[in-house]
Amino acid sequence: MEKGTNLKNTAAIFLAHLNPLTLSHEEIIRKLLEYYTVYIFPVRFFKNKKEVTTRSFPFSFEIRKQMILESFDYNEDIRIMENYTFFSPYIKYLPPFISRPSQKLRKNIISSVRESDFITYTGDRIERILLKLFGFRPVQANRQSISSTNVKNLLYRSALSYKMLSGSTNLDLEWNNFVSSKVCNVIKDNWSVIEHFSTSTDETIRVLGMKFPKDGFI
Repeated sequence: MEKGTNLKNTAAIFLAHLNPLTLSHEEIIRKLLEYYTVYIFPVRFFKNKKEVTTRSFPFSFEIRKQMILESFDYNEDIRIMENYTFFSPYIKYLPPFISRPSQKLRKNIISSVRESDFITYTGDRIERILLKLFGFRPVQANRQSISSTNVKNLLYRSALSYKMLSGSTNLDLEWNNFVSSKVCNVIKDNWSVIEHFSTSTDETIRVLGMKFPKDGFI
């Protein structure tokens, strides 16, 4: 993208887990904001009208939305959408591009965009292939330097260490280095979520490069 180019009449779609929102995510969003109106679609999984969370997906949509809004000071060029939602049984969305539920999901996402044109962003090679096949026009991008998975592991380790130290306030919270101060505050406000999943097993399954909760997959 050439410097000075303004594509505010074009939307950038960012389909992501954002669990949690890391400094790498924020850097991506800031770069997209230079040229586009940014539509962020944090993925959601629902079973029996209730959002499913797991060790891999600990934070609910509302908590992740709060992370984004506060990190970007409620920027009007950022729109956080609920349309990237899978309803159980999730297996019905496979194979992608072919199944009717996956086609409906694509339509719901694109219909949320007000602009006449759009691109999508992903730093994952497999996701980029899937998005291209799905007609989402992904742009070339690099993998994030900070992994949400690594941050989650540090969070869980902190929670376990905190328990073993009987609530010591001298805990080394090294995960702080990988999220903004505002996201850090949101995580601390919802620390019970981390404590809950720190001792749980990972109830997720990966199929065709996509991760789903086991609860509700079939």
